[in-house]
Amino acid sequence: MQQHFNVGEAKRLKLPLPTIDEQRRIVRVLGRLDDKIELNRKTARTLEELAQRLFKNWFVDFGPVRAKMAGRQPAHMPPETAALFPDEFVDSALGPIPQGWEVKPIEDIVTIKGGATPPTKQSEYWEGGTHHWATPKDLSGLEQKVLIDTDRKITSAGVEKISSGQLPAGTVLMSSRAPVGYLALADMPVSINQGFIAMICDRGVPNTYILHWAESSMDVIKSNAGGSTFAEISKKQFRPLETIVPPAAILKVYDELAGGWFERISLLAHENVILGKLRDRLLPKLISGEIRIPEAHEGIEEAIT
Repeated sequence: MQQHFNVGEAKRLKLPLPTIDEQRRIVRVLGRLDDKIELNRKTARTLEELAQRLFKNWFVDFGPVRAKMAGRQPAHMPPETAALFPDEFVDSALGPIPQGWEVKPIEDIVTIKGGATPPTKQSEYWEGGTHHWATPKDLSGLEQKVLIDTDRKITSAGVEKISSGQLPAGTVLMSSRAPVGYLALADMPVSINQGFIAMICDRGVPNTYILHWAESSMDVIKSNAGGSTFAEISKKQFRPLETIVPPAAILKVYDELAGGWFERISLLAHENVILGKLRDRLLPKLISGEIRIPEAHEGIEEAIT
């Protein structure tokens, strides 16, 4: 005979709960964690916006070059940095660009990789896996463009089934289909499925520049996508896309600024994971009375300071 539990029985259940006043105190204590998590999110958003604005000013609008052409000192820029920018434009395949800068296909300045999915019915590729394996879905819910974890992990045997293996930390990931255009910096070594174009920045152009180049060029990238059922850009279509390449000295200064901001974004993302786990662990213990509010408060203050 199949056992069942009906709604009437469920309604008669009595659950031990703290008093209303105690529940409110629990909410206030755990609210400290929620407030810190939200503050971290806002800080990370601000830092990412700073990197985006700086990229646009220097490498899209050419603000420092235009300022020097007008006889002005570039705003908010040390003289030694301003000296790195020219005061003249030259013609290029992408229109006027600062003198001394170059236009190159993206395949000349990064190493481009794709990915694959190990057979999902073969347990030796998945069970007990410890290596990060990303799909575009892992990027779809990111608040900032930093990937610190993946939903699924694969084994070392699974990694060997993917020709690109484990990509190094710092790789720029771009979803190439369903949809085209999710972007993130990999904060850790990661393998990827076939829904990505990955850019390993091993040729002198920093990943912060490549990330924001892809973001600012997304309309062009998408316009080169094909596909009858859904848009997809292949590595063959992607490799020839032209990129403006500033001198190494300017890229170095940009990466020192933007790279530092992204390091901070990564730290904040990791901290939020820890704080979220702490909140989820404390809640049932507070409700059950296993720990008391003063004890929880002390632990929370240690975690957020």
